[in-house]
Amino acid sequence: MGSGASGHRSAIAPAIRVPRVRFEPIDLGRWAIWSATALLFAVLPLVFHKGFAITLLSQMGVMIVFALAYNMIFGQGGMLSFGHAVYSGLGAFFAIHALNWVGEGRLWLPVSLIPLVGGVFGAVFGVLFGYVTTKKAGTPFAMITLGIGELVFAASLMFPGFFGGEGGVSTNRVVGEPFLGITFGPAIEVYYLIAIWCFASMAAMYAFSHTPLGRISNAVRDNPERAEFIGYSAQHVRFLVIVASAFFCGIAGGLSAINFEIVSAENVSTARSGGVLVAAFIGGAGFFFGPILGAVIFIFFAVALSDYTSAWQFYLGAFFVLMVMYAPGGVASLIAMNLRVMRHGLLGRLAGPYGALALATGVLLAGVIALVEMSYQLTLNFASGSQLRLFGMDVDASSWQAWAIAAALVAAGGLAFEAARRRFARTWDAVQALIEAKSHPGATT
Repeated sequence: MGSGASGHRSAIAPAIRVPRVRFEPIDLGRWAIWSATALLFAVLPLVFHKGFAITLLSQMGVMIVFALAYNMIFGQGGMLSFGHAVYSGLGAFFAIHALNWVGEGRLWLPVSLIPLVGGVFGAVFGVLFGYVTTKKAGTPFAMITLGIGELVFAASLMFPGFFGGEGGVSTNRVVGEPFLGITFGPAIEVYYLIAIWCFASMAAMYAFSHTPLGRISNAVRDNPERAEFIGYSAQHVRFLVIVASAFFCGIAGGLSAINFEIVSAENVSTARSGGVLVAAFIGGAGFFFGPILGAVIFIFFAVALSDYTSAWQFYLGAFFVLMVMYAPGGVASLIAMNLRVMRHGLLGRLAGPYGALALATGVLLAGVIALVEMSYQLTLNFASGSQLRLFGMDVDASSWQAWAIAAALVAAGGLAFEAARRRFARTWDAVQALIEAKSHPGATT
């Protein structure tokens, strides 16, 4: 028995080319990644310690939870929803009411557990709406979720007693006795609360993806007929996944209520549902860490970039279109492909083509930004005159010279980009051919 096992092990050993850092029953590589993530959450506010940076990091944490929760049904379950903000928004409303009841002395609950209230009520509405939406799949499912989203948004304006009307419901997160001096008044304390909940939610959702339910949801996504054939109800699987997703969406809503101290109809709007869809897609719905990257990128556009330009939605839309056209697997897929090249020691061959591509992209992007910003200045910001600050310089948007320079940058950058893209494509194909030759040395063409 022992010699047979040894012989079998030696037979498969040559095929293993990427060793895993694993010590049974502990996967050291996985523990290292999660430990590094926890350390990153802890040290980020020490590096970016200004008030705006802390606010930005807090919003990124909330969006990470929301995007990962959405990807439970989108990337892992294959369900496209246009109304998923319903669960985070309703969870936020119940969480903010609970926070107000705590302040009035009608409810005893630590502020740090308020997100759990949002999660519980998010799951409750996941049961109610999930029962209806999962009766259909594919396009009908997406249309039903859109209808439910519009229904809840309309209801939020029709019942001001609970939803607060157009002004929403406000609160004060500094309630109750401080615990170890923590009042959740300073933004840094709110950030660490969000970071703890974000990390715990990430770990829980990652664990969920490895459960039998998480695995069978992948099967239902890929081939629902075969899943039915082996004894699983595709509708029941979708329903359970939606309930689990709604729970984490509610947690994100509860964190948002604490962070902003206000919840309004916008929290259940179609725009919020579309935002999380964009975040999950551009990050990479096929990878667990994809929505994390997408959430960071989305908040960068929506919060950081919006402080500098009114055209941030234009840039976000253009970026989304480019990702759909040229990298449908999202940013995560681009990282994964380059990690594969690096693992084979061939990334150095792409350094030159990458540099040329980056330079050409920079020139093209400078021209496009100049054209867009001058257009916005002359249309939406015409009341403030034609002068604007662009790339550290004062530019007159009404000057033909400025438009000519911008057009020249676009033309030159476009031509350079196309030449660099072709060079990069040739080098990339050659590198991929080398990788295939290394991976299958006995293969012939």
